Amino acid sequence: MISFARGAPAPECLNVEELADCARVALEQDGVPILSYGPGGGYGPLRERLAEWHGVEPSRVVITSGSLQGFAFLAEQLVAPGSRVLVEAPTYDRPLKILTRLGAEIVGVPMDEEGLIPDELPDGEFAFLYTIPTFQNPSGRTLSVERRRRLAELARERGLLVLEDDPYGLVRYDGEPLPSVFELAGGEQIAYCSSFSKTVAPGLRVGWYVLPAQLAADIEALAVSTYISPPYLTQATVLELLRRGNFLPNLERINGLLRARRDAMLDALAREMPDDASWTRPDGGYFVWLELPSGPPSSELLVEAEAVGVTFVKGTDFFADGEGEHALRLAFSFVSPDEIAEGVARLAALVRAASPATL
Repeated sequence: MISFARGAPAPECLNVEELADCARVALEQDGVPILSYGPGGGYGPLRERLAEWHGVEPSRVVITSGSLQGFAFLAEQLVAPGSRVLVEAPTYDRPLKILTRLGAEIVGVPMDEEGLIPDELPDGEFAFLYTIPTFQNPSGRTLSVERRRRLAELARERGLLVLEDDPYGLVRYDGEPLPSVFELAGGEQIAYCSSFSKTVAPGLRVGWYVLPAQLAADIEALAVSTYISPPYLTQATVLELLRRGNFLPNLERINGLLRARRDAMLDALAREMPDDASWTRPDGGYFVWLELPSGPPSSELLVEAEAVGVTFVKGTDFFADGEGEHALRLAFSFVSPDEIAEGVARLAALVRAASPATL
């Protein structure tokens, strides 16, 4: 099976030997605290390092077992049945599932090729706005600087909490980095989260949140009541990688491996897909959003694709209201360039067979 469904780094991105040595050194240097119970907000030295990155007090940083767990904690604090939550349309499917489970009313905000359209934010009271401004999941789109400033402005004017999810921001292949919405807002009214899953290894499960002080304290208390202590060994392993100065060289290596896959995906789509197909062209991240207006619904295409050894995630999974019937998310991060070329060729053959008028 050629999987375009897995939003995960390719196996060769994982620096197993380096991380094994980082874990060994972390245990030798700080073994007793790492192997004991401790603060629910995370391993203190890493918490301090992340606070320095963001220019905040360490008490505002909460390290979680992956950023999605932090989202679940945040939603539990802010969402009650009937609460209204703003999300991009489309958006990451896992938060949609969490919000649905909590009984939230999910309100989609339109996007275009520059990302979320801030001036389309509806009026009213909302628990928060969830956004992935950089190399968005699922679309790969990036919010322009002008719109980031506008979003920060609207959040301040409306007293709207914005959760900026930024797991892919450092996974950049082209162009210059953009300031985060958190930075443009001076750290006010914006909650920021990220993860080392895409820049080091997902199995470490080290994500973090930068939050208003009281919300950080509330979420830390919820973490303590949920699992007493987080896994300090993996957090200390990440810190050792940072201390060695090897985080950025490792990131450059990862980005080189993934850039080749992004390029292979874009080349294959241009070569294989019918003329009326369209897709995003991300400067980083893991995903391409493919729209097939004359093709079969993506739910039907998925069944046919799996029969010929290809899988992806159908577009409707990323909307709260069932939109996206003729769209699909293609993750290029896990499979090889050769597999990408073959997988796209198989998909395109199915699309063309279902749409002979496009030949």
